[in-house]
Amino acid sequence: MLAKFNGYLNGRESRPGEAKLLRKLDFFILSFCCLTYFFNYLDRSNLSNAYVSGMKEELNFQGNQLNVINTVFTVGYILGQIPSNLALTYVAPRIFFPVMIVLWGGLTMITAAVHNPQSIMAIRFFLGLAESSTFVGTHYILGAWYTEKELGKRSGIFTASGLAGTMFGGFIQSGIHSSLDGTRGLSGWRWLFIIDGLITLPIALYGLFLFPDTPTTTRAPYLSPSERALAIARMPDANPVESRLNFAFARKVFSTWYWYGFVMLWIIAGETESFSTNSLLALYMKSHPTNKYTVTQLNNYPTGVPAVGIVSTLFWATLTDFMGGKRYLVGFFIGITGIVTSALVLAQFSSTATVFGAYYWAGAVYACQATFFAWCNDVMRYQDDRLRSVVIASMNLGSNAVNAWWSILFYSANFAPKFTRGMWAMLGCSIALMLWTGGIVYMTAKDKRQGPDNVEPTEEMAERSIYKPKE
Repeated sequence: MLAKFNGYLNGRESRPGEAKLLRKLDFFILSFCCLTYFFNYLDRSNLSNAYVSGMKEELNFQGNQLNVINTVFTVGYILGQIPSNLALTYVAPRIFFPVMIVLWGGLTMITAAVHNPQSIMAIRFFLGLAESSTFVGTHYILGAWYTEKELGKRSGIFTASGLAGTMFGGFIQSGIHSSLDGTRGLSGWRWLFIIDGLITLPIALYGLFLFPDTPTTTRAPYLSPSERALAIARMPDANPVESRLNFAFARKVFSTWYWYGFVMLWIIAGETESFSTNSLLALYMKSHPTNKYTVTQLNNYPTGVPAVGIVSTLFWATLTDFMGGKRYLVGFFIGITGIVTSALVLAQFSSTATVFGAYYWAGAVYACQATFFAWCNDVMRYQDDRLRSVVIASMNLGSNAVNAWWSILFYSANFAPKFTRGMWAMLGCSIALMLWTGGIVYMTAKDKRQGPDNVEPTEEMAERSIYKPKE
């Protein structure tokens, strides 16, 4: 099984010793980053799990306070992204990542001591700052170690690990609630935050001692000198950081279609994930007019949504790689999915089983995360590195900036169980996504006809990156 997994990731060995190097990198980089992202998402999703498991009643939540807390977290997450990624260029990743993990683990445990929703709001803001390092930081690291033909699958596996955190959060919450509720006078949902915080600490220690940093700075004891040299040689030459962040550079960013095209793509696609990221199925069950669900059911039934997301993410990441990078297919698939699922929830004739099926199917849109970031990297592969980094960062910033208010406007908890306004928003986003995807396909085809604007890959670059430029 392990041999098949390594074959799925690595394919054929291009250089002597490369397969062995990749096995080591996959084990230490992916294990640490995926575990980090798993517990990152576990912390996020468990707030909703705790909400439906007694926290709402114990802390006397009113109206849309849960959505406000999620928005406060998003604000902290947005503000922390660029500073945290810049910090990785000054502080060794093996130091920076563990510090952030310890910080958010401590904040998670502190949540167990709160007595009102306002305290959670303050904690979640700083939790967002700390957790902002994980997503963008990991993509920075993956891009430093893996070539173009290797990066897509790793990105898909990384994304799937976050969805697994969302999926298993429900099972963990139900288990804690049934076994620890009332222990030492604490509610089950409080034990959830304590345990979540504690289990992040071993991951921080693991990263501190064994994370390999970047190819040019690694001191990992498990990499031989020849393997370190190979890690550097197999990647394309990095452009030196000499250009300044001035008006000329800003004008360059906003004068290309890449910034507008991919930032808007991810803003629209990010809102098609709202069914899942706002835990609408759990809120639908909690507010069902006739059916009453147990705490175990409220936590376990929604886990099918991220499970579908994991399968969809890995399927589309693999398929689009196999088809030569036709990432745009995911945009059309997600658009169709959004239209059908939102229509099913809106329909008066839909039964409870139909609504459940619609929410489960909607989990498939999670595939857009890994695929669309890979698409941006594909299209901008030979553009200026700094320009590409700004576009990728702006994609995530733009999406989260919209998420900060989108959930309150369309998916407030007091709109349950139908979320009529949100369903219409989903229909609009799905149609817009297909149109925008078509626009990017047109622009990329136009670029190919005109040829690269700035940089033509040289033979040396192609040799070092193990990538042959198109003829």
